[in-house]
Formats: sequence, C-alpha cells, structure tokens
Amino acid sequence: MQPDSPETLELLNQARQGKAEAVERLLGQHREALRRRISLRLDPALAARLDASDVVQDVLLEASRRVKDYLKNAKMPFHLWLQLIADDHVIDAWRRHRQAKRRSLDRERPLRLAGPSDQSSVELAAQLLGHELTPASAAIRQELEHRVEDAIAGLSADDQEIIQMKHYQQFSNQEIARILGLSEAATSMRYLRALRRLKAALVPT
Repeated sequence: MQPDSPETLELLNQARQGKAEAVERLLGQHREALRRRISLRLDPALAARLDASDVVQDVLLEASRRVKDYLKNAKMPFHLWLQLIADDHVIDAWRRHRQAKRRSLDRERPLRLAGPSDQSSVELAAQLLGHELTPASAAIRQELEHRVEDAIAGLSADDQEIIQMKHYQQFSNQEIARILGLSEAATSMRYLRALRRLKAALVPT
C-alpha cells in the first residue's frame, strides 16, 4: 500500500489541529489525480452527458463532509480513502445509467462499455471465443464489438455490472468485493459465472 506524500502528511497534521485551510489545500492537491481516475473509469456513453469534473466535485464535497471522521480514525492513506469514495461515485453513476438505459441513452445506441478504447470489446470476444487477436479489417472488428455489446445487453443486471466493473472499468477483485459487499471468493465466482453466460450468448448451442 503506497503511503501518502510528505506534503499530504503535513497537511493532515495541520487539519487535525483544526486548520480549515489545510483541508481545502489537501482536497485541492488531489483534485487532478481524482479527475484522471474518474475519466478512465467513467462509461463513455455516460461521459457524453456527465463531465468527470462534476463527479470530482461531488467526491470532494463528500470527502469534506467525512474528513473529520477520517482524521479521527485513519485506517488507510488519505489518497486511497479518496479513491474509494471516487470509485463508489463512478459505480453509482453507472448504476443510474444502467437503470435508465431502456430510455433515451439506450435508444441512441446500445450500452457502450467503459474502457480505454473499443479494443476492450474485441479482446473480450477473443478471450471468450478462443481466438488469437490478429490484424483484421475495421468492419470485422466493429462486428465483434457490437456482438459483445449486444450479448452483454441481454444478460442480467448483476452480470452486466460485474463484467463492466471487472473487464472494462478494470476494478480489481478486491475493489469489486468492497463495492458489492461480497467476499473476494464470491466476487470471483460471480464474475466467472457471468463470463460463462456471456460466452453462451456469443456462441449459442
């Protein structure tokens, strides 16, 4: 577990002494890192309507409300504590998006999956179908992307959620377990079952 920087530790000490400006500087110091983290993990379809900076603002507001409790009983580095709050906000936003997908966003285009690029869908298809990734035409790759997205859209809400978090948003098994309130073993089993159902949807018998 990476420790906080010396500057962060100094600001934490000042905050414990009741210096309000130290809390403001502390939160401001981590704003850009949070924005980058949220930008990477925010679903692209949702990102078209919800700016990462807005999510960051919500995260910092929540952190400012909870910082006194953190200072009294800091069980983890401050930057990790902020990251956990940010991850919760990303998942909450995606859940709201998922619940609304039958309305306007879903009519515009099938659910887009978060990730660094559409390569994520192609890689998942290759993994499930047992093919090696080789150079292919744009049309073939696009077909694979759409097949995966359509298959995921046909899964249960729970299966969609864990595939989204694990494969596309690249949350660790430990992070997903915390978010879902499950053990790490139960989280792994849920993910594997979701992948089996996805494969069955891609390769019907």
